[in-house]
Amino acid sequence: MRKLPDTLALVFFVLILFTVLTWLIPAGTYERELVQGREVLVPGSYQSSDRSPQGIGPLLLAPIKGFMGASQIIAFVFLVGGAFGVINRTGAIYAALQDVVKKSSQNPKYKKAVIPLLMLIFSVAGATFGMSEEVLVFILITLPLSTALGYDTVTGIAIPFIGAGAGFAGAIANPFTIGIAQGIAEIPPFSGWEYRILVWFLFTSLAIYYVNRHASRLLEGKSKAVNGDSIGDPTRESDHLPKTSFDGSKKLVLVVFAIGIVGLIVGVTLWDWYINEIAALFIAIALLSAILGRLSVNDASQSFAHGASEMMGAALVIALSKAILVVAEDGQIIDTVLYALAGLADGLPAVASVQVMFLVQSALNTILPSGSGQAALTMPIMAPLSDLLEISRQTAVLAFQLGDGITNLIIPTSGITMGVLQIAKLPYTKWVKWAGPLILLFMLLAMLVLIPPVLFFYYQ
Repeated sequence: MRKLPDTLALVFFVLILFTVLTWLIPAGTYERELVQGREVLVPGSYQSSDRSPQGIGPLLLAPIKGFMGASQIIAFVFLVGGAFGVINRTGAIYAALQDVVKKSSQNPKYKKAVIPLLMLIFSVAGATFGMSEEVLVFILITLPLSTALGYDTVTGIAIPFIGAGAGFAGAIANPFTIGIAQGIAEIPPFSGWEYRILVWFLFTSLAIYYVNRHASRLLEGKSKAVNGDSIGDPTRESDHLPKTSFDGSKKLVLVVFAIGIVGLIVGVTLWDWYINEIAALFIAIALLSAILGRLSVNDASQSFAHGASEMMGAALVIALSKAILVVAEDGQIIDTVLYALAGLADGLPAVASVQVMFLVQSALNTILPSGSGQAALTMPIMAPLSDLLEISRQTAVLAFQLGDGITNLIIPTSGITMGVLQIAKLPYTKWVKWAGPLILLFMLLAMLVLIPPVLFFYYQ
């Protein structure tokens, strides 16, 4: 199979495409007005205007303008990434997971609880700090655990990958998707968490049921291993994993992290915290984690730098995505696109319109599998579009979140998906055959949970 272009390259191709589109799409503008301190489009005010096509010069200038326009969000991504670099360096998350794995595998009494418990842990991680790439590390633990318990390779993949993916799709406080999307939509960061807890619970419950049912059928002999691998191979038992002590310092690091997440929810709910305050909170968590984790000054600073450096790709995607909007805005085609999208949903009830928004986000994710980049690219369009369709911006963010998160689990353009399958030596076609029904169920569930927010104009 020919290797697909990197996400950064895809975004740059889109930038070139939008530059060309400024020559093809008629220019036009909506009138705007301030409503409760927020700029919204005035429905019915669209008017055509003189074309302003963008050439080579504006195309080359757009990336630096994109960095400038998205500087606060980019800085936020770097700082949060650095903070998680420090937390990961303490080994607290790895040790906690390994401790759960070992105790569960050694005691038959808890065998039935292994899959639900571990998937719940991964789901919380996906819902709170957007666990994604980290799955590539943890799958090395769950694969041997799965076979040791009598399950197959797919179960070993699904525990961390589907678990974290369900939490990511139904995220409660993911700073890389919800935080960025809400910031662009100009609504309080992480607001609306009350309904998202319900969404997260439903997605996580469905994921656990699906994986647990597959594992149970394996033990009962009603199903065969998806990959035809040996079930219960003793050479891959979890006892052969590197041993890491889950000591008091690591437990304290996790306590600090948990308190920090609670503080984040309280801060944005009661004290109107925004990106600056949230970034400061993560820096505080990193500092305390370094102290409690007994990291040296050099180790902590290098871990922070490493964590931040891992966000470089996301930062560049955000900047280029913003550059696309710079070109589109300078070419005055954004409002024309909004007008066309509004026409697509014209005459449809709001409940149907939000489903269209969700499906558009899902389709876009197949060519742009970057939550933060997609938020930067689509939310400046989806947020005002929701105003035109009389759908709350909070609901538009929820549609983005679900559209981005669900398809991540199966699209071949996702480096994480293909990396996980490569580690497990599971063919992509076999994964699609097994996970496909679950993805369809997720899609159906997403369309259902988008209905109540529209009916009650959820959290304006």
